[in-house]
Amino acid sequence: MSGKTIFVIVASVLVTIVLMNNTEEIDFWLFGATKIPKLVILGTMLGLGFVIGLIAGRPKKKEVVTQEPKFEVIEPSEKTTNLTDEDRDYIN
Repeated sequence: MSGKTIFVIVASVLVTIVLMNNTEEIDFWLFGATKIPKLVILGTMLGLGFVIGLIAGRPKKKEVVTQEPKFEVIEPSEKTTNLTDEDRDYIN
């Protein structure tokens, strides 16, 4: 097993233990007092933290720059070879 797999298993077990030990109801105020189990609040916060971590941790999109390469135009000179006149006469 890889280290990542072991970490996920251990983290899952710890989260399950913490959530199952906090099942009692508490007074929760959000625009009015209600009785909500700690399990719901902890689970919601865990889920929000996971989603925010995924969004913040993903790689940024690389900006694609499309530029045409710049080519230098070289004008051919009159005498581009190192042939002597005698060699040219022999070839022609």
